[in-house]
Amino acid sequence: MNRKTYDIILFDLDGTIIDPGVGIVNSVSYALNHFGIEVDNKNDLYKFIGPPLIDSFMDFYGFDREKAVEAVNKYREFYKVTGINQNHLYDGFEDLLKTLTERGKRILVATSKPEEFAKNILESHGIAKYFEFIAGAEMDESRSKKDEVISYALETCRITDISKIVMVGDRKFDVIGAKQFGMDSIGVLFGYGDKEELEAAGANYICKTVAELKDLLI
Repeated sequence: MNRKTYDIILFDLDGTIIDPGVGIVNSVSYALNHFGIEVDNKNDLYKFIGPPLIDSFMDFYGFDREKAVEAVNKYREFYKVTGINQNHLYDGFEDLLKTLTERGKRILVATSKPEEFAKNILESHGIAKYFEFIAGAEMDESRSKKDEVISYALETCRITDISKIVMVGDRKFDVIGAKQFGMDSIGVLFGYGDKEELEAAGANYICKTVAELKDLLI
């Protein structure tokens, strides 16, 4: 397989750099409880990891936009105090970032998570220093779709040459967002998407582990 050399790497956050599962699931459960909805199997809530929250409450529970906004506010009520700390960095990821930095690569984050939360999480793990820019959503859920976040990252960093850029993420939203700019993408299987989803979306490469991702990027 011929591998391109990428000078700029955009990373998704949830399911790619960190495993946010416990914090997100507990926060969604808290929000749903506010509406009298009890979830017997919390594993059902892992589908909230990846897409914008408002869309998820509307798609998975049939909320209208006004109710979905209220649900997101309840979610954040729990998340900003407790859920934000219920995550862990994937093994080997800091070493990957350190190596990329040493090789002179420009690395950025492009996440649908609010930018404020993304920065806090990366700082808590001591890895915010590796990123040239951390691009995320606004708190009002504007700029939450992946293509909007990618556009924001590219404009802020004045990046115009797409040929040497790759987007790394675990869900179809990352791949589809990258394709809208003619950008290559790498799907990872240690997050919350699966091979079928990533292949169907059109990922250029798929990596099973952080070590495999490192080998591809280096």
